[in-house]
Amino acid sequence: MSSYGKFAYVYDELMADMPYPEWLAFAETAWSKYGKPRTVAELGCGTGSLTIPLAAAGYHMTGIDLSSDMLAVAQRKLEQQPQGRRFLREGSVLWVRQNMKEWELPELVDSVISFCDCLNYVLEEQDITEVFSSTYAGLKPGGTFLFDVHHPNTLIRYEEEQPFVLDEPNVSYIWTCELDEPRREIEHHLSIFAREEGSRDVYRRFEETHTQRAYDPEWMKQELLKAGFSGVSVYADFEWTPADDSSQRLFYVAVK
Repeated sequence: MSSYGKFAYVYDELMADMPYPEWLAFAETAWSKYGKPRTVAELGCGTGSLTIPLAAAGYHMTGIDLSSDMLAVAQRKLEQQPQGRRFLREGSVLWVRQNMKEWELPELVDSVISFCDCLNYVLEEQDITEVFSSTYAGLKPGGTFLFDVHHPNTLIRYEEEQPFVLDEPNVSYIWTCELDEPRREIEHHLSIFAREEGSRDVYRRFEETHTQRAYDPEWMKQELLKAGFSGVSVYADFEWTPADDSSQRLFYVAVK
């Protein structure tokens, strides 16, 4: 199991090709449709790759993550930004170490986001319902909850298409998967080779295991409604089109 210790410090290199601009664009489009927020909380903010550009766009951001190492990297990245220290001084960016199942802030926020399939790392149905309940409680009336998850069929494709490899100058990996189809749960096994700082040809190897679970899309929609959200829409793959079984990534927009 990963503690996100060593992993946190190579995370950005491993995820360099992730579609962060598309997540940002989806959030901006959703807010243009459902109401522009001032305050936004990000659940599972990781190293701040979405929190920081949203702060630069003028939103007051709170990044929430369970990993202190991820938050340490996020803080360092923020401080390296031209406006980073001002954001910290003015309190327009806060980092909070909390479990997304029971997150709570001193004041309600206008919107909550959780992208990059963070909720797939929540492995029990009861825990998903707790995330939804905590998020509903943390939102202002009329606020929005935006998140994405893998479709269950995506996990099947992962197992069918494995293994995956990455070979970059500073970091490489071998990635294999093991699927528990009845539970719709997959274990990702990664052997990561990271170049030692200051060295040309010395690499350290460490192992990571990450487990994700996919949930029935209709069940998730019903659980959001049970949590109190008055409207829930599900879209596909960064597009504002209805999701179906061919969708790889599901995007939920829930309104309090």
